[in-house]
Amino acid sequence: MDSTTLTTERLILRLFTMNDIEDLFAITNETDIFRYFPTKTGWTIEKTERSIFHQIQHWDKYGYGQMAVTLTDSGQLMGWCGLEFLPETNETEVGYLLSKAFWGRGYATEAAKESVKFGVENVGLKEIIGLTDPENIASQKVLQKCGMTFTRRQVYFGMEMFRYAIQA
Repeated sequence: MDSTTLTTERLILRLFTMNDIEDLFAITNETDIFRYFPTKTGWTIEKTERSIFHQIQHWDKYGYGQMAVTLTDSGQLMGWCGLEFLPETNETEVGYLLSKAFWGRGYATEAAKESVKFGVENVGLKEIIGLTDPENIASQKVLQKCGMTFTRRQVYFGMEMFRYAIQA
C-alpha cells in the first residue's frame, strides 16, 4: 500500500489534488459546517485552493497531513481527515471535517482511527492530540473512540478547546 493512501472498510483516504477544489468548496460552504471551528464562515474558491496547496506542501515537509476522505465504492469526496503539525505548540493534531450528509454514521471515527494509526506506526509520532469545542460532544466521542483521553482545557487558534491526547 502506498503510504499516502490509507484504506478502511468503507473509506479511502488519499492526498488532495487540485481536482478536489469544487467538491471541497461545496462542503466548506454547507450551512453551519464550521459551527465548532475558530473560523465560522465558508471558504472562497481561493481559500479552498490555498488549503489544498498547503496540505500538499505539509505532506512534503512532514510526511503526513490532511487527506481527502472518499467513499470506497463511489470515490465521492466526503471531507478531510488526517494529521496536522501545529508549529505554535509543537504538537500534531488529528483533525477531520465531513460533509453533513455523512454525519452520524461512524465515518469520522473510522477515518480518525486510521489517521492516528498511520501517525504512530508509519510516522513514529510519540503523541497525537485532538482538539474540540467544549460543546462538540460528537467530536469528543470520536477522539475517545480513537483511544484518546481528555487532558485539559486550553486555548488553540484563539478559542478555548478541549484537548485530548494519545501516547504511542
